[in-house]
Amino acid sequence: MVKKKFDVLVVGELNVDLLLNQLNKFPELGKEIIAKQMLLTLGSSSAIFASNLAVLGSRVAFCGRIGRDSFGTKIINDLASKGVDTGYIIHSSTSDTGITVALNMEEDRAMVTYPGAMNELTAAEITDDMLLSAAHLHVSSVFLQPGLKPSLADLFRRARALGLTTSFDPQWDPAEKWDLDLTEYLPHLDVFLPNIGELTHLVGAPSLQECVVSLTQTPGLIVVKQGNEGASLWHENTLFAQPSFLNTAVVDAVGAGDSFNAGFIHQFLRGGSGKACLEFGALCGAVNTTAAGGTTAFKDYATFRRTALEKFNYHL
Repeated sequence: MVKKKFDVLVVGELNVDLLLNQLNKFPELGKEIIAKQMLLTLGSSSAIFASNLAVLGSRVAFCGRIGRDSFGTKIINDLASKGVDTGYIIHSSTSDTGITVALNMEEDRAMVTYPGAMNELTAAEITDDMLLSAAHLHVSSVFLQPGLKPSLADLFRRARALGLTTSFDPQWDPAEKWDLDLTEYLPHLDVFLPNIGELTHLVGAPSLQECVVSLTQTPGLIVVKQGNEGASLWHENTLFAQPSFLNTAVVDAVGAGDSFNAGFIHQFLRGGSGKACLEFGALCGAVNTTAAGGTTAFKDYATFRRTALEKFNYHL
């Protein structure tokens, strides 16, 4: 088998995050509150996933759109500093780079996003040569990418036809329309990675069990993130549960689900069992919550390994 240049090609949205942390309550109309901490950092589900996956040791390339501005430059530099190949990133000539303002209070958060250039990415810009350079395709945040969404199912089909494995995290729908036909996607996915809220909205069933039972036609893995309740894996009519790693001093939960994804896919690509993938995903999500922002706890592998040992008594 020919060795690919990259383990994973990540296709998705790119923005910076402005985090306002340690609020004692959320804003009310006409009133002002104080945040005790502020951080401008690499944002977006896709970029956090890519950055942390690269820190874990996977070879990662990224395709997305940014503006020709200081935020775009920061994104390129931050991704490259973690070892992510940025050669496929496209600069928009018409839009600014996106930004998300996140308000964090303990483990709760509220967010406002300006999409900017992320609106413009289309599946047609993901060439077969890009796909053939990688062993796996991952996509996040379909509802934030109106240019990509109409042909995304076909992009997964193309990737599978070219021999790639695939994973997909739909993320939250800001419009709350949930107009995604999973029957178009699931046949072309190896790993489907929603959280429990997203899954129940997409499927229209009230419980995890009812949701996964209704999706048994997919040949891949259904992995459902459940916050501090852990995660579950549905495969071959069996539901496996993984408890969360307890963190009694959560800084914020920004990017915790994306870090879970990174851990799961890192193990998946190395042939890990479902149980091993779930456990490592849960560990990565927990490590993420020990520092502000989605990538701070993943400064480098040594930092990640030290945190896993000191905070969670997990030996790597």
